[in-house]
Parts: sequence; structure tokens; C-alpha cells
Amino acid sequence: LAGGIILGVALWLRHDSQTTNILYLQLGEKQAPNTFYVGIYILIAVGAVMMFVGFLGCYGAIQESQCLLGTFFTCLVILFACEVAAGIWGFVNKDQIAKDVKQFYDQAFQQALMADSESNNGKAVVKTFHETLDCCGPDAIMGVTTALWKDELCPKDSLMKSLQFSPSCHQKIDELFSGKLYLIGIAAIVVAVIMIFEMILSMVLCCGIRNSSVY
Repeated sequence: LAGGIILGVALWLRHDSQTTNILYLQLGEKQAPNTFYVGIYILIAVGAVMMFVGFLGCYGAIQESQCLLGTFFTCLVILFACEVAAGIWGFVNKDQIAKDVKQFYDQAFQQALMADSESNNGKAVVKTFHETLDCCGPDAIMGVTTALWKDELCPKDSLMKSLQFSPSCHQKIDELFSGKLYLIGIAAIVVAVIMIFEMILSMVLCCGIRNSSVY
């Protein structure tokens, strides 16, 4: 059940409309940075393997098999080690993910403001960012000037908000990915706690079977 919940959360994050709209963008030949998906794919793999390993543990408990329970414990240790490694990687790269997306947006924004912007898809990329995140411009001041110079880049509602100094697109990008990474972190902690209890209980059960007078 825990594996199924983790898998469901990971698939929901993977197909979230905001992140997919942004991370599937392509500026010329440059693809939007999709480092964020590495953590999602790890969660998907952990959830799927947890479901299989959970079935293995249940079957081993029903059959009272020390071999299956030992295999279950070994798989949990490997999964736990992988999760700890993924958690360390995510903590180290949590700021870099948003930074890479902001740099990609800034490049598209600069191309959209160029005189020959019709020769590239910078406008399309910037408009996708603005419509998805409901923002206008990389910062509040630039948002106002952009609204005056290139009002076709922003939706009308964002255009009015930019004149009132609404959150910038950089701030919206930070909020989007910090929120998603927060959910991934919670899911990882829950999985880790469940794994620790599973390892303890599997060893208790395995020792109980070994010491049972019936066998």
C-alpha cells in the first residue's frame, strides 16, 4: 500500500500540468532543463519496487520462509540506501533546479525582446511561462516595462497584475519547484520511516520463525 501511494504521488508530480508545460519547452535546439524529473523517476522506481518487495514480504510471512524474509530485508536495505543517496542528491541540487529553469526563461525572454524575434520561438516559450505561472517578466520592474513595450507577451490578467507589482516570474518559478520538492521530501521521509519499521519487523519475524519449536 505504501508503495502504491508513493507511486501515485510520483505519477501525479510527473504529469502535473504546470511542470510539464514548462519542462517540455524547447528554445531553438535547447531543451528546457529537466533535472527535476530525476527525483520523480527515482520516486516512481522506489514506489514500484516497494509494491513488488511488499508482496514478497507478505508471501514470505504467510509461508513463514526465512529465505523470502531475508530477501525482503536485503531488498529493503538496498532501497533505503538508494533513497538516502537520492535525498542527499536532491538536497544538494534543490536550488540548482530552479536556477536552471530561471536561466532558460531569461534566455527566452531576451530572444523575445530582440528585433528579429520572429526568427525564433522565444515569444512562444515566454508566453507559455507567463500563462502557466500567471506572471509577466523576470521581475516586477521589468514586468511593467515589458507590459508597455511587448504587451503581446503577457495575458491580460497578468498584464494588469504586473502594473500592480505582482510576484515576478523568477519568484513564481521558485515557488513552483520549492513546493514540488517539498512534496518529494515528505514522500521520501514517509518511505524511509516505513522501511525502517519493515526491516525491524521482518527480522523479528525471521528470528521468531527460526526459534520456533514447530520448526
